[in-house]
This record gives sequence, structure tokens and C-alpha cells, in this order.
Amino acid sequence: MKTPYKNIYAILKLNRFIVLAVIICALLSSTFAVWMAFTTNKKALNSAFAINTDGSIIPLKLVTQKENFKVEALSHLELFHNYFYNIDASNYEKNLKKALWLGNSSVDNLYRQKKADGVYNRLLQYSLVQKVLSIDSQIEKKNDTYSFRTITIFEINRGSIVDTYELVSTGKLITVDRNFPNNPHGLLITNYFENTLKKISNENQ
Repeated sequence: MKTPYKNIYAILKLNRFIVLAVIICALLSSTFAVWMAFTTNKKALNSAFAINTDGSIIPLKLVTQKENFKVEALSHLELFHNYFYNIDASNYEKNLKKALWLGNSSVDNLYRQKKADGVYNRLLQYSLVQKVLSIDSQIEKKNDTYSFRTITIFEINRGSIVDTYELVSTGKLITVDRNFPNNPHGLLITNYFENTLKKISNENQ
């Protein structure tokens, strides 16, 4: 009996070869896809942001970011102390709102205490101008915890009288998600405390 196929075994062998080739190609494609996903994920994990010398945020490798953590932390502390203490009757609400984004409840509690003590009311009543002159922060790492000590020099202008003060404050820093533009450095001040405040000079008296 004649068959339409010249050689059924040859046809089956060809089909088996095609099936094996398809399976091998599928395995190679899957392996390549997994490798690409792993490589992409690794690159993404090693990418981060760091602070430039002018204070701007720039993309940088994670290793470099860790090396430059101190630079970014110092910028974060300077930003906070400027917002929290460089205030007058026209900008204190805006500045304090920005400062509260940079710290946790310890900063908020201090703000509420100052508000209850009438600090900001006196600012309005007497048109006081509180101007930060310098901010000097020291950062220390201990057991994966970053603590800081900041000396802020500021003056209070009462019109005919200008008093200069030295404030020593301490706290800790933890990393959080970046929130542009509210918290561009991805750091949060915790355990914030004003240790000492002293008058260091009197002018125009």
C-alpha cells in the first residue's frame, strides 16, 4: 500500500529535531531574560542620589553615596537649622513648616513648646528678626547610628538692640525615602534637643 510520505521515520526525526530546537531556544531566551532582569535590578540598586558641592542633588553610585554621606548630612543639618532659627514675622510660618519635614516628633514637640511659650507671638508683637550667622555641625557614627552636635550662632534684632546667641543642639540622623522638594536628602532628624543657649555679645547698648 502506498503512503503519501516517502519516509515516515525521516519525517518523525525532523519533527523531533524541530521540537528540541524550539525547547532549546525557549530555554536560552528565558535564561537571557532572567540575566537581563538581574543585571538591571543590580544596576538600579547600586544607583542613588548624592549631594553636589553646591548643594544640588545628583545621581551617583551607592558606594560613592556612602562615602559622601557626611557631606549630605551636613547639608541636611544646615538646611534644618536655617529653616528653624532663621525666622522673622514675615517668614516664620513658611520656614517652620519646611523645618518640620526634616525632623520627627522631637522637632515637632520643640516647635509646639516654643509656640506655647509665646516665642512666635513675641516675634510678631515686637517685629523681631532672628538671623542665623553660622552653623557648625559635627557628625559621629557609632554602631550604625549617626549622631550630631550643632553649634548655631544667631542674632536677634530688636531694632535699637542686637543680641547674639550661641545655641548647642544635638540629635540623631536616620535615612528615609527622599521627598522632593520637602526632604531632598532622604534624612530625618530624631531625638532633637536644645542643650544650651547663651548670649555671647551685646551690640548697640
